[in-house]
Amino acid sequence: MDLPPFLLDHWLSQHDFADPPIAYNLASSTGPRWTVDDLRAPGGAPVDIGATTLSYAPPEGSKALRQAVAGFLDTDPDWVVITAGASEALSILMCLFAREGGNIVIPDPGYPAYAAMALAWRLGVRHHRLDREQGFAQHGAAVLAAMDAHSVAAIVNTPHNPTGSAMETADVVALAEAMAERGAPLLVDEVYHPLYFGTPLPSAAGIENVILMGDMSKALSLPGLRMGWIVDSDAERRQRIIDARSYFTISSSPLLEQIAAHALRHADAIIDRLATVANRNLPLLEALIAGSGGVLSWSRPRGGTTAYPWFSDGRDSRPFCAALAKAGVLVAPGDCFGQPDHMRIGFTQQAEGFDIAIGRMAEALARL
Repeated sequence: MDLPPFLLDHWLSQHDFADPPIAYNLASSTGPRWTVDDLRAPGGAPVDIGATTLSYAPPEGSKALRQAVAGFLDTDPDWVVITAGASEALSILMCLFAREGGNIVIPDPGYPAYAAMALAWRLGVRHHRLDREQGFAQHGAAVLAAMDAHSVAAIVNTPHNPTGSAMETADVVALAEAMAERGAPLLVDEVYHPLYFGTPLPSAAGIENVILMGDMSKALSLPGLRMGWIVDSDAERRQRIIDARSYFTISSSPLLEQIAAHALRHADAIIDRLATVANRNLPLLEALIAGSGGVLSWSRPRGGTTAYPWFSDGRDSRPFCAALAKAGVLVAPGDCFGQPDHMRIGFTQQAEGFDIAIGRMAEALARL
C-alpha cells in the first residue's frame, strides 16, 4: 500500500539536517544530547565496548539488556523483548493484531505513525479524542466508547505526544480491566516515562492486560541507539513477538545493546539531566504564552518533553513556523498532527539557548 506522507518527519528532516543546521531546535521531542563519552558512571567508568564480539544478539535481546530494562521499569526481565526503537515495537504489535475487518483505537491528536502502521497492516483506525478544552485529559470511557465489536486493541500514550497529558495509574488499570472483558489488550506507549511535572507515576509494566511499548529515544535522550522494548506478561504472545522480531530485524547490534545496558544502569543521571533542562525551560515557555496577549493558548503538560499550544484565533501555524525557521528556531506545525492551528514545541533537547529561542519567538509573535 502507499503510506501517507510523514509530514512531521519531512519537516524535521528538512530543517534539522540542513546546512547550516538550525540554531535552536524546539521541534524535537527528545531530551538533551549525549555522546558515548558522556555516558560514564558517577564514578567515571567508561562504557567498556572494546571486547564486544560483533555477531548477532539474541532476538529477544541480551540478558544484560533485558535485566537493565526491567530494573528501569521495575518489572520481570523475562517479560521484556528488545526492539529497534518503539517504531519496531509498534509495527510488530500491529502485525500480530492484524485481522480481516479488525480495527485499532488510537488517540487524536497522536503520533502519526500509529495510524500509518495500522493501515500498513490492513487494520482500520478509530479514534479516542483528547479535547483541549479539557486539558487533553485521557479518559478510559472515551477509549471504550470508540471501540466496537471489531476492535482488536487500543493505544494509550502517556505521557502523551504532542500534548503532554498523562493517564493516572488507576485509570490505566480500570481501562485494561474493561478491555479484558472485551477480549482486547491495552497497548501503553510509555516512551516519555518517567518525566512528570508534579506527582510522578509508576510504569504501567506488569498491569494485567497491558502490553507496554518503550524506548531509549525520548525520556532517555539516546535516539541514536535505536533501542526499544515490548513488555508483555503473556508467555505465548511474547513468543510470537520474538518470532516476529526474528523475521523483521533478526536482532539488535550487540555493540549498541552493551551501550544501552550501561546507560540504563545509570538512568538516574540521564533522567536527572533531562528533568533539570525541562524544569528550567518549561517556565520560559509558560511565560511566553502568558505574555502573548491571548494570541496563544495552551494546556500545561503533565509530563513528557513537548507542549502543544495553539493560535487562539484558529489561524494556520505553518507560516509562523516557517518564519521562525528562517530566524533559526524550529518548532513543528500542527498540521503534522492534523490540527493546523497548533504547534508542537519541545522544551528538553535545547539544553542551552532556550531563552534566546523564546526571545525570537516573542519577537515573531509581536510582528503578527
